[in-house]
Formats: sequence, C-alpha cells, structure tokens
Amino acid sequence: MPTSASPAIVWFRKDLRLSDNLALLAAMDHNGPVIPVYIREQSSGPLGGAQQWWLHHSLASLAAALEKIGSRLLFLSGDTEKTLRRLISETGADALFWNRRYDSTGITTDRVLKQTLREDGLTVRSFSGQLLHEPSRLQTKSGGPYRVYTPFWRALEGGGEPRAPVDAPKSLKAPKTWPKSEKLSDWKLLPTRPDWAKDFNDIWVPGENGALEKLDDFIDGALKSYEEGRDFPAKPATSLLSPHLASGEISPAAVWHATKGLSRHIASLDIGRFRKELVWREFCYHLLFHFPELDEKNWNDSFDAFPWLDDEKSFKAWTRGMTGYPIVDAGMRQLWQHGTMHNRVRMIVASFLIKHLLIDWRKGEKWFRDTLVDADAASNAANWQWVAGSGADASPFFRIFNPILQGEKFDGDGDYVRRFVPELEKLDRKFIHKPFQAPKELLDKAGIELGKTYPRPIVDHARARERALAAYAEVKKTA
Repeated sequence: MPTSASPAIVWFRKDLRLSDNLALLAAMDHNGPVIPVYIREQSSGPLGGAQQWWLHHSLASLAAALEKIGSRLLFLSGDTEKTLRRLISETGADALFWNRRYDSTGITTDRVLKQTLREDGLTVRSFSGQLLHEPSRLQTKSGGPYRVYTPFWRALEGGGEPRAPVDAPKSLKAPKTWPKSEKLSDWKLLPTRPDWAKDFNDIWVPGENGALEKLDDFIDGALKSYEEGRDFPAKPATSLLSPHLASGEISPAAVWHATKGLSRHIASLDIGRFRKELVWREFCYHLLFHFPELDEKNWNDSFDAFPWLDDEKSFKAWTRGMTGYPIVDAGMRQLWQHGTMHNRVRMIVASFLIKHLLIDWRKGEKWFRDTLVDADAASNAANWQWVAGSGADASPFFRIFNPILQGEKFDGDGDYVRRFVPELEKLDRKFIHKPFQAPKELLDKAGIELGKTYPRPIVDHARARERALAAYAEVKKTA
C-alpha cells in the first residue's frame, strides 16, 4: 500500500473499539496522522431509547481510550457525504477507512461514498469486522443465500477458523491541529426526566473494557455449564455479550478465538453450543443482507394474509408486564429495568404477543428495538419472524408456548418471577406461575388481590391457542 504523510480518516460506526479493528490498523499503516471520527448520520434514522443510552457511554469510553494513546474522537452530525467532505477539506486527508455494515441504508451510503471519493482521487477502503463471514461471499452450492441455519453453520464452520484478532494500537499519530468537534453531551442521548435507565448501571458497563470483562467473566464462569444452564433465566448462565457485539465493542472473531483451546477445562458441548449461538447472529445478518426488508415484510409471504388484531389495550398490558402470566410479565419488566431480557423469555413473550394476542410481530419488533440495549437490525427482525413462523428456518406457527408450563419448566422455583414481579414474591412455589389458580387463602397470605395488586390473565391460554390455530388454518387455505 502506498505510504503518505497526509492524514487518514478512520470512520467509526458499529465498531466502537481499538482492538481487532482493521480499519484503524489500515489508517495507521497509511503512515500519516490518524483522525478518528464518529458521525451522527441523518440517513440512519433514530436509535431506540435504550441504545441511545448505550451509545453515549460507549462513545465516551472510546473517546477516553483514544485520549490514552495520544488521539481523540471527533463527534460530527449531518449529511454523511457533506460531513466527510468537509472533514477531508479541513484536514487535507487523502484516505478514508471504515469497517463494513450490512443494512441496506448503510450499504447504499457506503457504496456511493466509496465510488465518488475514489473518483476524486482519495484512497477509500472498507474491511470486515462486524461478522465472521461476508454475506456476499458465503453461498449455497446453487449460488444463492442460505435459508436454513444448520447448512449455514456447517458451511461457516467448514470454512476454517476465523482470522486471528489483532491487538489494539499503543499509540496513534495525531494531526498538528484538530478540527472542531461537537460535544457528545450536546447530542442529549441520555434520558433525564424521568431517568428510566437509572438501573442499567447495575449490570452494564458499555465500552470495550466492559466487553472484555464480560467475556473473561463468562469464560471463567458460565461457559462451563452453558449447554445446560442457558435456558434458565434465574441463573447467571449467559454471556451478556450481545449489546457489546451490537455496538462493535468486541469483534465476533475475538469472541470465537477466546474459546479456542478451552476443551481441556470446559466441555466441548458447552463451547460448541455457545459458538452456534454466535453463528446464529451471523445467520441473521446473512438473511438481512439478502432480504433487506426483514423488519417490515414477511420472509414467507403467505403470512401477508394473516388476520392480525388491532388490540391496543392488550398490547399496552404486554409492554407494561401486566398480562397476568408471571413469566411473561417478569420478562417485560426485566426489559424495562435493565434494557435486556433472557433469551428463553424473549421467545416466550414474543410467542405470547403473536399467538395469544394475535398482534402483528412487527409491533413487537419495534418495541424491542426501542427498549433493548442490544437491539440489532438483523437479530431482532430475524428472531421475531422465527417465533412468528414467517421467517427463514422458522419455528412453525402451531408451536404455541404455554406460559404456565414454560415458567414451571425453566423457572421452577420462581426465582426469576419473584425478582421482577415483586408483588408475587410471597406466593407459594406451586402457584407462582399460575396465581389465578391459587386458593384464596394462599393469595391472602401472600398479600395478593387478583385484579388489584396483580392482574388476572388478559386471555385464557386454551382459548387463545384455539383462536391462533384457527387463524393459521385460514391462512394455510389461501397459501
């Protein structure tokens, strides 16, 4: 690669880290000053509230990390091309580097920028860093995209080990003068009145250091029983890496390689299961790349005729965790309190919204997008369509979770429910997942008055199941 004394711009997006950042490495290799920038793009649309909170802290962490190695992070807003051209003009930069993104808006923006800036004589290069695979390159034998997870997993695994992650730089060459930057605080990404994110700090430390700590804690602890423990929401048995991956504070290659060589101490079954979950994220991005409207349109268009209900009262009860089904309510309240929800419970609450309430999966997807700190364009949409039965390699629609049985199976002692639905805290274990069936004397003893201190079920499970199956049967007739 030609060397230059002119500055190189590294444009941070979903890669808010210094380690294993190929775009940053390329900017350093350019041999001139490095100018890191984050742009609040007009074309990207608003982030959900929870991710705005995360983004603020993640950017602050990245800025501090850059300061430690003699650099800084510029904060700019506006039209992407105009903003970058202005920065190029101010700094005399002759090169621009970034790591790729895979949503349709991002792809279009990047393609146009790369072409026009190259025509102007700039060096413009992009790199992989958000995924283990490139969706444009991994194809079936017939030359098309994968639509089923298991063959996708086999193809990715059969492609050899992902590249080894690269270390973070120890220093960056700074320009003689820094361009003017906006203040992160002026972006007003944090909630104030009310501060609904006040409890997020109990479990989250946004930023690259927080991501690496989460990974170390997981490998030293929960990974040893991941295969068995990951379905039980009361157990600390998951990695909690998803928001760090969503913001690019850690690369999937770094996560993958951290599990190498552990089979002497950790069962290969646990490592394999965790890697398959990591690759499920890859599969979701593969689907989004090849089906850019994944969050708006049914992958299986036969679901376009599904008779969804416009039931705002039930939807509001679901969002507030007031459905009368404790495992559902615990999950929705965990979402409010911590900006996350255990994966097993995500499936339960999604199934409840779609199949018990017959509310369009797109409403649930939008709610999760606004309230999850790990909201991810690919995973969120693909997983909602998976539960709905309308997606690729989806769970069949007639698989309708019984929220009582799911609670009893995966939260047998009710510890998860008691934590997030405290009004049921004193209820006997036998009825913790079905308070509406508890004798009055037990409810009185626990201080529970159904309909007042805790809601009665907003739908009857058996009737809701019959209604959902009947609706699906009608759709099948027209498919």
